[in-house]
Amino acid sequence: MGLFDNFFKSADKAENNIKINWVALTDKAQLEDIVKISMTKPVLIFKHSTRCGISRMVLKNFESDYDIPENNVELYFLNLLEYRTLSNDISEKFKVAHQSPQVLLIKNNKCIYDNSHHSITIEAIKEVISN
Repeated sequence: MGLFDNFFKSADKAENNIKINWVALTDKAQLEDIVKISMTKPVLIFKHSTRCGISRMVLKNFESDYDIPENNVELYFLNLLEYRTLSNDISEKFKVAHQSPQVLLIKNNKCIYDNSHHSITIEAIKEVISN
C-alpha cells in the first residue's frame, strides 16, 4: 500500500459517515407528499447535478455541516440529470426559478426559502426553520 492508497481509503471512510437520511425525489406524485408534510414540518429539497463540480462541492459541504435534528425537517434529494422534468415541476409548483445546485425549503405548501450554489448554508436554513 502506498501513500495514495491511504489517501483514497480516508476519502472513502469520510464518505460513509454521511448522517443525512435523504428521501430520493423521483416521482411527481411525491410533490403532493411534500405539500402534506410541509403543513406540519418544513421540507428541504436539495437539487443536485451529478456532473457538476460546484454542485458536488456544495453537497459535500452541506452534508459535512449538517446538524439539524432529524425531527425538525424532512429531506428530499433530487438528481437533476435523471429527473430534470421533475425539477421543472418543482420550479412551477413552488414558483422558484431552477438553479443547480439549489435548496428549497417548503412550509405550508410554500417555498419560504431558496438559495443556490455557494450561498447554500446550514446556518441560513436553521435560521429560517427557527422563525
